[in-house]
Amino acid sequence: IFICNSGAEAVEGSIKVARKYGKLHRNGAHEIITAFDSFHGRTMMTVAATGQPHYQQIFQPVPTGFTHVNYNDLEALKAATTDMTVAIMLEPVQGEGGVKVPSENYLKQVRRWCDDNDLLLIFDEVQTGLGRLGTLFGHQLFDVEPDIMALAKGLGGGVPIGAFLAKEHACAFEPGDHGSTFGGMC
Repeated sequence: IFICNSGAEAVEGSIKVARKYGKLHRNGAHEIITAFDSFHGRTMMTVAATGQPHYQQIFQPVPTGFTHVNYNDLEALKAATTDMTVAIMLEPVQGEGGVKVPSENYLKQVRRWCDDNDLLLIFDEVQTGLGRLGTLFGHQLFDVEPDIMALAKGLGGGVPIGAFLAKEHACAFEPGDHGSTFGGMC
């Protein structure tokens, strides 16, 4: 767990964990598949991850390494996966994209795809986490667990705070790999 000061910083840390994991365990894989209409934050990296071109246009060129597919489309996700893919990052329920709820088995199928292909599953729960969907985490509604999760908004009750969490097998960070002015070092 790394405590930070915003949702964008929590997502950014999640991306960094996944990319380092790919470098160490997946022959340099670094690309992350995200969904169109997603929103992942306002740092340059999270803007690039966001699947809404209007956020990216004024900041071109944005960092590379992200592929966007339609939300709730498993076949598109599978087709976008390459040897350079290290992770899939989704919001369990899209918020800014128009409150899009996945089909009943979509997230389970994504989890299975990740497991079968040695990919990390990242859930951006900045908007959906901490009771906002009726469960502690949004992914619990779908009986799926991520390898990495980003949290914010509901975490601080109005105080600017965020966090990203990684399961032990996914956490590739060593001391000094990540830091934040108000979040310390990890």
